[in-house]
Amino acid sequence: MSESSFVLIGAVAGAFGVRGEVRVRSFTAEPEAIRDYGPLMDATGKVILTPKSWRVVPNGLAMVAAEVPHREAAMALRNTKLFVPRAKLPPEAEDEFYFVDLIGLPVEALDGAPLGKVHAVIGGPQDLLEIAGTPGAKGRWFLPFTKVTVPVVELGGRLVVDVPGGLIPWASVPKDSRDQSFAVEEDNDQ
Repeated sequence: MSESSFVLIGAVAGAFGVRGEVRVRSFTAEPEAIRDYGPLMDATGKVILTPKSWRVVPNGLAMVAAEVPHREAAMALRNTKLFVPRAKLPPEAEDEFYFVDLIGLPVEALDGAPLGKVHAVIGGPQDLLEIAGTPGAKGRWFLPFTKVTVPVVELGGRLVVDVPGGLIPWASVPKDSRDQSFAVEEDNDQ
């Protein structure tokens, strides 16, 4: 199986208690659903955790797994990303996307001007796209991932975005007309 056939669904946060339980942060919409996709693997398909039992704890789940015999083994897994084969996940509904499918997509303005690529997706009450490589920008910037700001999503293709003024940190004031909404007005009162 190739790496692209795996989807990131969680990470090991460390040990929980002294008996070898593993604290897992779930990236699934329903945090407890991560246990339903086991065994959990690394990006190459190697089995990392086969959940035998689990319970909800603050900031995640505590799992007992066959591969983790004691606390030290659980601590050694800290920050390990957990993947499952894409085939185990339910199909996305219309207008739903797995974050992993958005990362790396080219980003274009409504007029077709290149605005970089999706570097990361930050999930939360308002998902954010982290955009990198924007020509003329000072660095990465963030765009709310909504139908208004991202009207076109072509998986495997591109994102077309409508950027509200002020979101892109320009290195200098843009000179062309498409960027006038981002221009800084000069103070004429002296």
